[in-house]
Amino acid sequence: MKFEPVTCKDVIIHICENLNEDIDSDRCRAIKHHIENCEKCREYGYSIECIIDWYREYDPDFTDTQHDALLKKLGLE
Repeated sequence: MKFEPVTCKDVIIHICENLNEDIDSDRCRAIKHHIENCEKCREYGYSIECIIDWYREYDPDFTDTQHDALLKKLGLE
């Protein structure tokens, strides 16, 4: 499984899109400011980056049946 690199701006845009907010709205600017200044959010972001990096390197070599079962279990079918 390969993922495209994600930037902090991508994350902010994703959050704002899910909140139905414009990237330049007061709420999105507040989210960006919070993430930049909150140690817990930065640590969480770093842990997500580590997980994504691990998945980029990991190739489980699933059969089609296993892949389909996993997607079904995750509700992504």
